[in-house]
Amino acid sequence: MLGVLVAGLTPATAQVAAVAGLPLPYGGGADQVVAVVVDRPDATSGWLTGWRRDGAGWRMELGPAPAFVGSAGVGEASESSTRTPAGAHRLTESFGTLPPLPEGRLPYRRVDGADWWVSDQRSPLYNTHQRCEPGTCPFDESASERLAHVGPAYDRAIVIDYNRSPAVPGRGSAFFLHVWTGGPTAGCVSVDAPVVNHLLSWLDPAARPEVLIGVG
Repeated sequence: MLGVLVAGLTPATAQVAAVAGLPLPYGGGADQVVAVVVDRPDATSGWLTGWRRDGAGWRMELGPAPAFVGSAGVGEASESSTRTPAGAHRLTESFGTLPPLPEGRLPYRRVDGADWWVSDQRSPLYNTHQRCEPGTCPFDESASERLAHVGPAYDRAIVIDYNRSPAVPGRGSAFFLHVWTGGPTAGCVSVDAPVVNHLLSWLDPAARPEVLIGVG
């Protein structure tokens, strides 16, 4: 069990959570779930836990750890809001400005000044990763994120597969589980850097991991 217990939560508390099962309804096929739970739709912080399914059901293997969500809370996301998208979303890849962890199993891309996440709603590349030198990109660079220039938040990050297949313009883009910088986000989930590292060490593509976000 990867212990990331925080002040006020004892190992006994974590064991109760483990026995109780997933904290949100889930009917998907993942065998690993990262649950992010807030206590009301407009809350900007909550708790993250990591769960694995085996023959006996769901067991908590990571957390609880405090997490920030969007400054507009959790619910229906869009490009014009700062809301974190509720629901279950796959976790298939990761990136960061730091080197990959040796034990990490998710595909990891080390980013530099030519790596972008496209948030230009008029572009057919909307909500995808692209590489191009500044000033040469085939999308509106001012409406997109130059990943290596965001700062410590993207030291290491996990991509949340929301609105990607297909990407619908306006429904929101660039949702990640990343390192926190001290407060609510523009729609991402953020946790302390050691928790991001634990997740990258724990997540296994063979277990079809998903993040489950909602109000509990």
